Amino acid sequence: METAVLSQNESRSSLLPMAIIGMLFFIFGFVTWLNGSLIPFLKVLCDLNEFQALFVTFAFYIAYTVMALPMSYILRRTGYRDGMAIGLAIMGVAALVFIPAAQTGSYPVFLLALFGLGAGLTILQTASNPYVVKVGPAESAATRIAVMGIINKGAGVLAPIVFTALVLSGLADFNTEAISRLGEAERAARLEEVSNRLIMPYVYMAALLFMLVALVKLSGLPDIDEEESEDSETKSGILQFPQVVLGALALFTYVGVEVIAGDTIGLYGERLGLANYASLTSYTMVFMVIGYLVGVVGIPRYISQQQALLGSAVAGSLCVMGVLFGSSESTAIASILWGWSGIPVVPDTVTFVALMGLAHALCWPAIWPLALEGLGRFTAQGSALLIMGIAGGAIIPLVFGKMAHFADNTQVGYWVALPCYLFILFYALKGHKMRSWS
Repeated sequence: METAVLSQNESRSSLLPMAIIGMLFFIFGFVTWLNGSLIPFLKVLCDLNEFQALFVTFAFYIAYTVMALPMSYILRRTGYRDGMAIGLAIMGVAALVFIPAAQTGSYPVFLLALFGLGAGLTILQTASNPYVVKVGPAESAATRIAVMGIINKGAGVLAPIVFTALVLSGLADFNTEAISRLGEAERAARLEEVSNRLIMPYVYMAALLFMLVALVKLSGLPDIDEEESEDSETKSGILQFPQVVLGALALFTYVGVEVIAGDTIGLYGERLGLANYASLTSYTMVFMVIGYLVGVVGIPRYISQQQALLGSAVAGSLCVMGVLFGSSESTAIASILWGWSGIPVVPDTVTFVALMGLAHALCWPAIWPLALEGLGRFTAQGSALLIMGIAGGAIIPLVFGKMAHFADNTQVGYWVALPCYLFILFYALKGHKMRSWS
């Protein structure tokens, strides 16, 4: 059944709108996966333990829960185009807050800036994800989201590389152990020098975001028209749709493990003494891009959206077992994956963390269309509810950090990912089919 129509200029090609949305997904990815480099960096800069360092993800992702409903209200008042411009402007202001944060070395100010970036991204995500779902046939929605995911995770590959080049260039010994060996005066001077390197990258980011505000305002991006469905006509509230409520919980668990795979791999590498710890997030992102390419080629031609989600849950569970019980040395697995590429060979357990990116890459593109199916006039509310599920990126990594801190073993923290994948398995098998709670 054809589910997607544009409310204006139906004959206009969707190429320009999708190009604009693709550009926004690149911004999502770059800003989001920069956290993977910021976490170990701020851990050293602000003298934090693993649990404290993961408040970076908490501050960033909790904004999605706090701001999702207010931002959906803004979207209803402004429309998609103006709402996206507002989100970009909020992010531009938040990027500028990194300047006083770097000058003072204040961790709370860093967290405030990260919350602001998350708040701006909330309105962009609330608008863009249902737009991609609705702009074409329902059965190929996961493919369109997978294309956006390639752009998003491609930016995630670049972000740690750019961060390392601009901030950590020439600082191979910038880690907890090396800093602890310095005298007090020398340590303070070194930390001030390194923190000041953050200023110009975020000035450039702010300038780019404000330029994008103007571009989106002038783009003529059309709104989407939400068709009614039989279910939406007989129900009075979004909580009466089990597929979207359970979908939000599935996204909660998925985003939690996505953040763990992308943002804790640097912490784990730093704990193991790997010199390239700040760029390890790129490894996870490379595998996620590969996973999205599989989705673009395979959905719906060879596998359905539900089958893709099922496979993701099973593969993710196997990767977690590899992290927990694999070798902390570089063995055949790492050599096969990395030896030919010129990338420094990493321990097997770190490789399995990166492989989690491949395993769960198709969760996001599969859950969205399955959860939004049949919502009709409740689509905007459903989208906001799903966006609130991104709070998993705030809560679940903190559980990871607490487990790792108490055990004094980062590897132990990965146990938290196993029940997350098991819930995704439930949603793939049953949860997405439920149309009533009775």
